[in-house]
Amino acid sequence: MKTRVTRKADAGAAAQTGPGRARSAIDDYIAECPRTVQPILRKIRAIVRKEAPGATEKISYGMPAFFLDGALLYYAPFKNHIGIYPPVKGDPELKMALAPHRGGKGNLKFDLEKPMPYALIRRVVRCRLSEHKARLAANRPR
Repeated sequence: MKTRVTRKADAGAAAQTGPGRARSAIDDYIAECPRTVQPILRKIRAIVRKEAPGATEKISYGMPAFFLDGALLYYAPFKNHIGIYPPVKGDPELKMALAPHRGGKGNLKFDLEKPMPYALIRRVVRCRLSEHKARLAANRPR
């Protein structure tokens, strides 16, 4: 079983908060991660915030997560990769593009030794939003 990167307090890490904005648990989580992955986590967070502005953030299962009437996306650093959960189901073209990044259970693993494919991650977020909206529509009473 792969283990997540051990987070450790980093006195030199500045909070990514603006004036009048309180530091969140996600800010603390990222600040405790190794400096090399902090910018990646911040960029993934910014992508999800932009694509899903109504989603709320919290720590769930020990990792940052976005929720929008249910779990939308989790992300976390591991020793050699960034993991993104849950798996994406629809969009055959996206599934093909994600094939090299698939983990054993369909989760996504983005290698830290390669350039982070932020455009692909943005597509994942958009797909997750579409899946989520379709699920909500299917569950609405008629």
